[in-house]
Amino acid sequence: MRDALDLNTVRVYAAVVDEQSFAGAARLLALPSSNVSRHVASLERRLGVRLLERSTRHLRMTEAGRLLYERAKPLLDALLATEEELGAVQRELRGPLRMCMPGEAPRLLAPILAEFCSLHPGVELECDTRMSGLESLRDEDVDLAIVFHRGRQDDSAFITRELATLPSIVVAAPSLLARTGTPRHVRELRSLPCITTLSALKGQPWQFIDAAGEIVKVPVRSRYRVNSGELAGAGARQGIGFAILAAFGCQEDLAAGRLVEVPLDLRPAPLQLLGAYSHRHSVTARVRALLELMQARLGSIGDRS
Repeated sequence: MRDALDLNTVRVYAAVVDEQSFAGAARLLALPSSNVSRHVASLERRLGVRLLERSTRHLRMTEAGRLLYERAKPLLDALLATEEELGAVQRELRGPLRMCMPGEAPRLLAPILAEFCSLHPGVELECDTRMSGLESLRDEDVDLAIVFHRGRQDDSAFITRELATLPSIVVAAPSLLARTGTPRHVRELRSLPCITTLSALKGQPWQFIDAAGEIVKVPVRSRYRVNSGELAGAGARQGIGFAILAAFGCQEDLAAGRLVEVPLDLRPAPLQLLGAYSHRHSVTARVRALLELMQARLGSIGDRS
């Protein structure tokens, strides 16, 4: 019977991959660099395969190394999360929680953040609304990024957790409809002025859902491209173009007649509010508790649209 793998050597190997260097793994694990190298070499001997291709400037996983990482990383993260969870039962949450969100997110999340900090006085919250998007997880020391997203997620470098799904509608000002007429099919939008929100749709194209639940992309023309649903709504009220907006956020404009919902043959893909964190930083008990509170408080927001 073969000896079982040494879990610690696997953990060291995963840290080398996450940090993309032996020195980075050594700093993360508070080990001498020589020990990190010995652990990886020992694991390669034990498995009888090369796990990493090394050069002076690059570190790349072999096919065998990628297989080991993809299978082992979720298990290591689960073990760490379990350890933290068991420990959290015996102690209150405390320590820093660094997060960022787009400027319009506080409309939904400000009361929840305040409630969370009231429930957990040991947590030191730092929330920056000047940074947004997944890029902040790459470039900044951020534990959690709140992002708006529409359509399929395509960045496997991050772990995302859905906090709320916000049904969306196509709207336009009465003055615009008087000029263009009211479209009935999404294909008509190709030749009409539209407003795009970069943070949710990455500019173009617009995304709709067909009867089979599949994403349908419709290229649109836009001279008004913004990173804010609030700015998109302001542009729509001025008749600059058609806009896709979260339904909950434009009810007052619809009721007052400043905007009109445009019924089309396909419905827009809903706007998703996501919590995202990097594979490089296993989620802490603080982040997990905040995400769970957000999900609980936002669970019925779509029903109020």
